[in-house]
Amino acid sequence: MGNSGSAVKVCTDHQGGINWLSLSPDGQRLLTGSEDGTARLWSTADSQCHGHFQGHESYITFCHLENEAAFTCSADHTIRKWDVVTGQCLAIYRGHTSIVNRILVAKDYLFSGSYDRTARCWSVDKEKQIQEFRGHRNCVLTLAHYSSRDVLEEEEEEEEEEEKVSRDLLVTGSTDCTVKVWWVSSGRCYQTLLGHTGAVLCLTLDAPNRELFSGSTDYTIRTWNIVTGEQLKVFKEHQGSVICLELVNRHLYSGSADRTVKCWFVDTGERIQTYKAHKHSVSTLKYHAGILFTGSGDACARAFNSRSGVLQKIFRGHKFIINCIQIHNELLYTASHDGTLRIWDIRGICKRNKRRLKKERSVQGRSSQKGSLSRLFNNKVGCMVQQENRE
Repeated sequence: MGNSGSAVKVCTDHQGGINWLSLSPDGQRLLTGSEDGTARLWSTADSQCHGHFQGHESYITFCHLENEAAFTCSADHTIRKWDVVTGQCLAIYRGHTSIVNRILVAKDYLFSGSYDRTARCWSVDKEKQIQEFRGHRNCVLTLAHYSSRDVLEEEEEEEEEEEKVSRDLLVTGSTDCTVKVWWVSSGRCYQTLLGHTGAVLCLTLDAPNRELFSGSTDYTIRTWNIVTGEQLKVFKEHQGSVICLELVNRHLYSGSADRTVKCWFVDTGERIQTYKAHKHSVSTLKYHAGILFTGSGDACARAFNSRSGVLQKIFRGHKFIINCIQIHNELLYTASHDGTLRIWDIRGICKRNKRRLKKERSVQGRSSQKGSLSRLFNNKVGCMVQQENRE
């Protein structure tokens, strides 16, 4: 059983639940988006609030932070871009006719998914809608993006000559039980992935291996070939909705409403570990340095040894569901529907885990060396036997 931990800092500036937490690529800032209709910018150096973004007319559902700009989307049907230094609103993206629940920034594109059953593509700089992706029969919940250059062979690209102006593709998951892949340049649907019997809640992409993973309220995770649309595998062991996914070194981690996380070896489809101890749904997860961190509806965050599944620590203090977690410089950040951002010191866990990994590698090295000596001895004996037989 893991021991309990206390937060090194509790940030209580928001007046409503925090729905999302985003870390900048350079790790210098964090962005929180809240039910109070505002976003706040935090420094990872001093854990202080250095920006307060106000302007949305309803709650913020999701946020994304770049090094120079912040993006928020809201139930007021809009997306906003903010200057991280001045706090000024730089752009308002209007066009959706219902709640915008997800955004994704890739290159010069801003993508959004909405309860209005559409996804849209915007020019980040020009405050202008470039494309609308229409075809889902219900709301778009989750997004992913990739370039066909990452997955298509030259002869396959020839077949898509009309799309050569832009080879970017958008993936959307919907409550209509489908996943769709779209050409960004034309808005044309390239693939519709059929198989789920429940809403698609989460997506994760492995473009170099041409694979897409989707988690659903039908309790399954499905793997798809994103070039052919073929369903490759179905992971069926969860007993509740699959809420979150993370892919690390061909290991897929899935968090579920059944109060567990499972680890799967992608190449075989084998379930190799189950992480228990949660008293409610697993709402978010993140892998870091051999440790699996989870956030749950039971208001606790937890740290597990990713290989053994042993619970190493419980982080108690939140009052409601933990919606998002981030990790930077051996600090764990947890954002909750209780309106607080909590910061936890995880140096001790990381240090212990590094020592354990080093010890395991040392044992494996000695075992490998013994195996090599044994094989060498056996080979020599075999050669001597063959020589005797010949004589």
